[in-house]
Amino acid sequence: QVQLVESGGGLVQAGGSLRLSCAASGRTFTDYTMAWFRQPPGKERELVAAMRWSGSNSYYANFVKGRFTISRDVTKNTLYLQMNSLKPEDTAVYYCAAAPSWVVAPSSSYVVAPSSYDYWGQGTQVTVSS
Repeated sequence: QVQLVESGGGLVQAGGSLRLSCAASGRTFTDYTMAWFRQPPGKERELVAAMRWSGSNSYYANFVKGRFTISRDVTKNTLYLQMNSLKPEDTAVYYCAAAPSWVVAPSSSYVVAPSSYDYWGQGTQVTVSS
């Protein structure tokens, strides 16, 4: 059974940093695209960043370029999202998601669609105060 478990969320002041983790288990993710989505209060879920588990190719939403970095540790089967220079508008529930790379590649237009992903974590709350 595939499980994605996020952690690392919390309350931080504007300008601060957080690192989110997503522990993945239940299958091999070598041929998967892994992604971070977020859902701000009252808004639609949106893609933040995505990458192939193999380490090649990555995608960042324009609103996080230069501030957030997606990475993974294959020895720990864990996906990360390093978030720097946080802004109040980054406040959201952040979700980890996974999809087969032959369906969703970081370079594909499908990468931004939540419906493209097969597996989801439960989410972790990030709150940025001004």
